[in-house]
Amino acid sequence: MLTYKQALQQVVATIKPLPPVELPLTAANGLVLSAPLAARWDMPRWDNSAMDGFAFAAASAVVAAGLKIVGRSFAGHPFGDRLRSGEAIQITTGAPLPPGADTVVPVEDTIVEGEQLLLQTTIRKGQHVRYRGEEYRAGEELLAQGVRLTAGGVGLLAGAGIEQVRVFPRPRVAIFSTGDELVELGQQPGPGQIVNSNLQYLVARLHECDCIPVPLGIGEDHCDDLDRILDRTGETDLLLTTGGVSVGEKDLVKQTLLRRGFEQKFWKVAIKPGKPVLFGTLDGKPCFGLPGNPAATAATFELFVRPALSLLAGAGDSGSTRRIARLSNAVKIAGSRQLLLWCRCSWTDDGYRVEVPRRQDSGQARSIQGANALLPVPIGSSTLPAGAEVEIILLRLPCAQAAHRP
Repeated sequence: MLTYKQALQQVVATIKPLPPVELPLTAANGLVLSAPLAARWDMPRWDNSAMDGFAFAAASAVVAAGLKIVGRSFAGHPFGDRLRSGEAIQITTGAPLPPGADTVVPVEDTIVEGEQLLLQTTIRKGQHVRYRGEEYRAGEELLAQGVRLTAGGVGLLAGAGIEQVRVFPRPRVAIFSTGDELVELGQQPGPGQIVNSNLQYLVARLHECDCIPVPLGIGEDHCDDLDRILDRTGETDLLLTTGGVSVGEKDLVKQTLLRRGFEQKFWKVAIKPGKPVLFGTLDGKPCFGLPGNPAATAATFELFVRPALSLLAGAGDSGSTRRIARLSNAVKIAGSRQLLLWCRCSWTDDGYRVEVPRRQDSGQARSIQGANALLPVPIGSSTLPAGAEVEIILLRLPCAQAAHRP
């Protein structure tokens, strides 16, 4: 049976990024660039003022001596002539400096008497001037391949005149759950039935991972119905199932997939929860069969599916962010498999702290709520005392992380 590390290596070795697409810049926020992008022009596009004030040539300005105000340059409405020695123009922030001007003085450091400008402070040539191209030059690379676009990147590229970008698209993920005991959300469960909560969880998690979920409902515990659902997965990039991957009489997902040409990479991993997780490719697309117990579904999604989605989206294996944290409470361990515990991580003045709830049964969803990390307990451990340093898989940043970054 594979270890978690070995199984994850199989996932990473199998999955390649999706083919890039060209999108308008305005539709590409959150996606990863498949090619570098360069500026179309200099920025700033001209020498301009960094202040509201007056522009002139420093060589012609003397404190307490007057300069003649001959016009003005406003943003979007530049002064259309050359300044001569002894002349000045009123200027606003961002407005172009005309030929003959090389210096700006803020309005609060001046006195205006009719058409005469009096300086109330010493000046330095070039002060309060933003020079053409000082931010970047035409043809200069602004963002490299592999960068994920954020609002800052979108703004940078828009200012550089870039309208279209080549990016890796958001993965489309087909999802269905299996089991005759399942009913859809909104239906009243009968005797022996439960609501299909796994599907709702995975749809929500996929949205959080910036993917496009394609929920296909519930597959009954017979191969014909599983085939019916699998026939509907053609326009997606990854297939995700829950339930039906263990060794019970009604666990038919694996055999149905194999009959359809599924290339199995692994089945069963030495982890708890999530041992019967299945991975391979179907028609060249990655396919995961996750266990049906809620905590096992969620854990195997984080351990294997999230890194796979990151790879498909061109971002690399960024799904397994690891941090060192200190345990807030002692943890008792038993068993021979790699134990994975849901936990709550927070950022404090002395680093990350992690609390491990006692309820960790794979059939319970309660441990998942509020959890933002998984604690992979080293095999062979018996007890981890409070205060011990542990390595955690961080699923999302703690709330205080925005204010306190390590």
